[in-house]
Amino acid sequence: MPITDDEGLDRLLDAETVAVVGCSTTSGKAAHDVPAYLQNQGYRVIPVNPFADEVLGEPAYDALGEVEEDVDLVDVFRPSEEVPEILDAVRERHAARGDAGAVWLQLGISHDEAAAAAEGRGIDVVQDRCIKVEHGRLRS
Repeated sequence: MPITDDEGLDRLLDAETVAVVGCSTTSGKAAHDVPAYLQNQGYRVIPVNPFADEVLGEPAYDALGEVEEDVDLVDVFRPSEEVPEILDAVRERHAARGDAGAVWLQLGISHDEAAAAAEGRGIDVVQDRCIKVEHGRLRS
């Protein structure tokens, strides 16, 4: 069952490195401004965007599986219909490397079946919540 309680949300905010799938180069878009906020709060943000070379001063990766650094949390800014494929990549990475133990699906993004499959592999999932809003509420 996806995490919805404040204690669980706050625990996921202990992450240090956040891979942002769908991180945007366009200021003013949530997929750019939320990761920028996370950077300003001290998180290491690793952009995953096959159409960009760099986002927020960090090199962008084409896919989650190409990220060399250990990832604590995967933050997703892609449409709900893409979630199963993204969570497949998270499960593969988690099984192979032991990292990427949590996924945060941003506001308006959810997929119950894919979330349940990820949770079955020991991955924490948050759906349909903004990490910036929750961080501000729980950590400010």
